[in-house]
Amino acid sequence: MKIRQILQGKTVNALYSVSSDQTVLDALRLMADKNIGAVLVVDKGVLTGIFSERDYARKVILKDRHSDDTLIADVMTANVITIGLDQRLEECMQIMSDKHIRHLPVMDGGELKGIISINDVVTAIIVDQKTRIDSLESYISGSPY
Repeated sequence: MKIRQILQGKTVNALYSVSSDQTVLDALRLMADKNIGAVLVVDKGVLTGIFSERDYARKVILKDRHSDDTLIADVMTANVITIGLDQRLEECMQIMSDKHIRHLPVMDGGELKGIISINDVVTAIIVDQKTRIDSLESYISGSPY
C-alpha cells in the first residue's frame, strides 16, 4: 500500500499549520481545537518545521518556558523528515520506528500534500489485514467475495 492511498482514504485530510513567529499557546489552541497531536509549521508557503505534544513537553514545560511568550521557532523540530506520495506503507512504518516519530508530512514535488500519523498507519494495516483475511476465507470456503 502506498502513502497516496492512505491519504485518499482518510476521512479528514485537512492540513493545520502555524507560522514560526506564532506563540506556542497559538499552536496548542489549534491542536486542542482540532484534536491533533502535532501541527505543521509553514512560513510563506514552505514547510519549515513541525510542533508536537512531545516538543511541548520536552522543550517548553521541562524548560520552564511559558506558552504565551515562547515562539514556535524556538521549540519546533526544524529538520522535518518527510515522505512522498509513492512511498510504501512499510517504508513509512520503518521511518517512524527508527526515528521515534509519530507524524510524517507528505510531500510531492516540493508541495505539502498531507500528514500521516501513527494512527493512520495502524488503521491502514488493520484494514489491509482484514481484507486479506476475508479474501483467504472466501478462497478456502470456495465462495465468491
